Amino acid sequence: MNRKAVLIVDDEADIRELLVLTLSRMGVDADTASTVKEAQAALKSRPYDLCLSDMRLPDGDGIAVLRHIAESYGNTPVAVITAFGSTENAVAALKAGAFDYLTKPIKLEQLRPLVMSALKLPRPIQARRASIGETAPGTPRLLGESAPIQRARDMIAKLARSQAPVYITGESGSGKEVAARLIHMGSARSDAPFVAVNCGAIPENLMESEFFGYKKGAFTGADTDKIGYIQAAEKGTLFLDEVGDLPLAMQVKLLRVIQEKKVRRVGDTQEEPIDVRIISATHRSLSQQVEAGEFRQDLFYRLNVIELKMPSLREIPDDIPLMVREVVERLARQGAAPPPTISEEAMLALRRYDFPGNVRELENILERAMALCTDNTITESDLYLTQAGSRDKGPTLDGSLGTRGLPLHDFLDQLEREAITKALEVTRFNKTAAAKLLGITFRSLRYRLDRLGID
Repeated sequence: MNRKAVLIVDDEADIRELLVLTLSRMGVDADTASTVKEAQAALKSRPYDLCLSDMRLPDGDGIAVLRHIAESYGNTPVAVITAFGSTENAVAALKAGAFDYLTKPIKLEQLRPLVMSALKLPRPIQARRASIGETAPGTPRLLGESAPIQRARDMIAKLARSQAPVYITGESGSGKEVAARLIHMGSARSDAPFVAVNCGAIPENLMESEFFGYKKGAFTGADTDKIGYIQAAEKGTLFLDEVGDLPLAMQVKLLRVIQEKKVRRVGDTQEEPIDVRIISATHRSLSQQVEAGEFRQDLFYRLNVIELKMPSLREIPDDIPLMVREVVERLARQGAAPPPTISEEAMLALRRYDFPGNVRELENILERAMALCTDNTITESDLYLTQAGSRDKGPTLDGSLGTRGLPLHDFLDQLEREAITKALEVTRFNKTAAAKLLGITFRSLRYRLDRLGID
């Protein structure tokens, strides 16, 4: 079996010596270079499984090494070494395609897991297969063949070969968690846990203990030690859904965890090192929340290193027939029944529908239609599509622009009441599940229930 090889590029001899010694103890060969020119010559001489490059070199910088490798040796991951506190350089390197970064003085407890993760990276073809869900039956996958979906798949395959924090944007129900899982599945962390956390569903007074865990006796009821979400994702991926719902006090603590790569449980005096990749998502605009003072700018920049935008169903209407067939067949398998036939009128109605809830709403519509249809054929009337979600609807004969003759405020309240009531019925009045179905936080749903007078 061939030994793995790493190229070290740094103009400080003591750092090169430290890295060579550490890697040799890990059973990894290491070559060194002190300049960009020497690094280019070394890359010609043999293939490398990883390159560790300082950001400041006598004849250039780590970005130059990174770009050279990306152009000529695209499969070789590059980790950059930055000065302490130079987060701008680290972020710039990650955006340029770096696998990860280390800060000086180099800490061996951070170096070793970085090297091991890089050496475990799947080949690009494996990451590509993971991005389309070909790794195993039943794994999540992105449906569709349109250009926006293809771009999302390509981006997911690239992000799987990086450790950079990813910020996923997109409307509610557009597949943000599916994308996060695919990034994890195609990465070197695929054998470790994927921990998904809905930040809007955790009561504010429990957030710190849920995220960081606690020591026995830390507070009343803490009868045993407990690890939090962050440590539960050790060596894996932590997915923060609706990260914009984090209170400001919690944002400060999360920022420290990201910067220090350490976590301290509630009631503990010691910090413990962690190795976790963070992927965050929201259907709202974090940049607008930053402007409004609702989200810390420094945390936003640490989370939003690379942005992945998931397309809405309105942007990919040509993919709807394929999605309909896939969803119907999956639901039929779950119910051990033959898949129903979709009438042409029903398919046309689905293609013209706006899908405010995107893929999640499509699945709910089809599941309901399969339960209500007769003769195993889904017709347009079985879909129960709301007029408000249909395209190409002009003003009504009474000139009300489709507001049912009501003032706009009352019309919107009525639509909101109908949507919430329907979601509660579908989820059998489970408010947490209803909030997720509607793409809002539990607190937001509770506020709307009070405002609209829904019991």
